[in-house]
Amino acid sequence: MRMPIEPAITEAASRLADPIETDALIVGAGPVGLFQVFELGLLEIKAHVVDSLPHLGGQCVELYPDKPIYDIPAVPVCTGRELTDSLLRQIEPFHPTFHLGQDVTELRRLDDGRLAVATSKGTRFITRTVFIAAGVGSFQPRTLKVDGIERFDGTQLHYRVQDPDAFAGKDLVIVGGGDSALDWALHFATCEPARRAHSVVLVHRRDGFRAAPSSVARMHALCEQHEMQFLVGQITGCESRDGLLTEVKVAGNDGITRRVPLHMLLVFFGLSPKLGPIAHWGLALERRQLVVDTEKFQTSEPGIFAVGDINTYPGKKKLILSGFHEAALAAFGAADYLHPDRKTHLQYTTTSPKLHQVLGVETPVFD
Repeated sequence: MRMPIEPAITEAASRLADPIETDALIVGAGPVGLFQVFELGLLEIKAHVVDSLPHLGGQCVELYPDKPIYDIPAVPVCTGRELTDSLLRQIEPFHPTFHLGQDVTELRRLDDGRLAVATSKGTRFITRTVFIAAGVGSFQPRTLKVDGIERFDGTQLHYRVQDPDAFAGKDLVIVGGGDSALDWALHFATCEPARRAHSVVLVHRRDGFRAAPSSVARMHALCEQHEMQFLVGQITGCESRDGLLTEVKVAGNDGITRRVPLHMLLVFFGLSPKLGPIAHWGLALERRQLVVDTEKFQTSEPGIFAVGDINTYPGKKKLILSGFHEAALAAFGAADYLHPDRKTHLQYTTTSPKLHQVLGVETPVFD
């Protein structure tokens, strides 16, 4: 298992004295948000991108980075990570600026019609257009409900793995029954010796899993080989010494509570999507989704567009390829909004010298 991909282009400072002025701000760095950068770039509209996650790729990388996707046109199969990597290569000519690990907390209209945006890290923007590509909202980990455990959050209690090497040689307890829990348990039990955990104990409330059957079978095989352990039960308590978490109590379905020593506790209960501040921006909503038109995917507020799973309209299908289509039309809608006095002509990347110049490629010569 590889780490989530890192920002590939530019990571902006989170706190700036003056607002960043831009023509376009994209909220969400998943596949649709990244493709929105491309479509805007073709129309020579530079974008800044904000995402609540600390890495690029959105739901694809956060929830199923190594699982296959089969419905991307002309790509028979790719993983969420591979799709994100390809999109990042595609948008390189447009040099977008990324602001990661921060939520958009404020969106308001200024007297001159532009939009003022602020984030949870204090980054401020003044933008002429906003593209909301936030999927089903920002993802927050579902936390472990055990008295006193929260004080170890970020030190010995982890809901995400950002640096796998930090767990090398440690006694790990991993909690959960989905792909993330199984994948990381297998990784830390079988990776190269220098990066391997000293011990791995997987805890899940039942013997059934939501993970890939092949991963479950491999886990059971490793348990039989005494390479790791699996306990059926739930964590009900913890013990500490000198300010350090030393063990957790696992109440088994057999009525026995076991004390399991550890150095690190990794919890993968899944991520809970939250619409968050978007719900309070005064935009028309229907079942917690943003209502848009199907001409330019504009919301009820001029200059604010919504693409991907966050929007709704008659016949909406929550597919990545649908989001790509929406991003293209939203870009043209934004171009008309930004430059109402000039017509935006449709050009083709195959034949347009102007687009070749924008993309930094040579125009082919045909005999």
